Amino acid sequence: MSTDPILNLDNIHVDFPVGSDWRGRPKQYVHALNGIDLAVWKGETLGIVGESGCGKSTLAQVLMSLVRPTQGALRRRRPGESGAQTRMQIVFQDPQSSLNPRLPVWKVIAEPYYIESGRKASRSELMEAARKAATLVEIPPEYLSRFPHEFSGGQRQRIAIARALVSEPDLILLDEPTSALDISVQAQILNLLNELQKQRGLTYILISHNVAVVKHMSDRIAVMYLGQIVELGATAEVMKDPKHPYTRLLLESVPRLGVSIQDDEVSSNMELPSNRHLPAGCFFKDRCPLACEGCGKPQELKERPSSPGHLVRCHLKAD
Repeated sequence: MSTDPILNLDNIHVDFPVGSDWRGRPKQYVHALNGIDLAVWKGETLGIVGESGCGKSTLAQVLMSLVRPTQGALRRRRPGESGAQTRMQIVFQDPQSSLNPRLPVWKVIAEPYYIESGRKASRSELMEAARKAATLVEIPPEYLSRFPHEFSGGQRQRIAIARALVSEPDLILLDEPTSALDISVQAQILNLLNELQKQRGLTYILISHNVAVVKHMSDRIAVMYLGQIVELGATAEVMKDPKHPYTRLLLESVPRLGVSIQDDEVSSNMELPSNRHLPAGCFFKDRCPLACEGCGKPQELKERPSSPGHLVRCHLKAD
């Protein structure tokens, strides 16, 4: 993994207006992201986890420039190229709905290449680009004239990966890339992604609910709660010794063999608070078993002196 950052997020906030008064002014806001600070390094896989509603999807939209931050800055830089921006692509969760059913596969794959060329690439250039990308994901060239519905779910996700690769991006955002696939096919897709990363020096941001997938794929892991990153560090370290109380509860909530839901330590009080009215101080304090008077103050994401690179948003655990 390189020490060159290719993506920096500085104090990113995203607020969505909800309802309006008679003058058209928003009545209130949904505070989807609430101060995201993050650096992504060339060649790494950064896993992002958190329960539904924590802001993962909004963060993905910000990264792909589909949503503009209300506050903060997003910077993309290609290492070694002054002024050049990091090129990004995305692989979506459901390949069946993310591929155009009316286009043959070669056109589906080649579309980003066509746009990158300024819509000037010839048909032969597009077909050759699609063939090369398809070969990388082990889709035979003779299949490229077929349509997406003629492929299995795993093959469709390979096509989606080929579409992301065709424009030679620096970074690929993987949004739950295996959740719609059978368990045996999931392993094949994850192994393919790992192999492509080694071959092409790719950087991944992996968004997933599946802790096992994140543990298998990621170099670092960012744990999100109510639009904030509450813990960030090397995956092995965070998984083995989580420091934020929410991270501990999140990992313990993964179903375990031999433990019933009734006996699970975290089966109660796990509903995410409303993000229309953010809690004062620590966002997690009302659900935290370790909450104390100091949690009424806003918490910063601080590095633990005893563990460089391991950041925690908790005054009890940041030492």
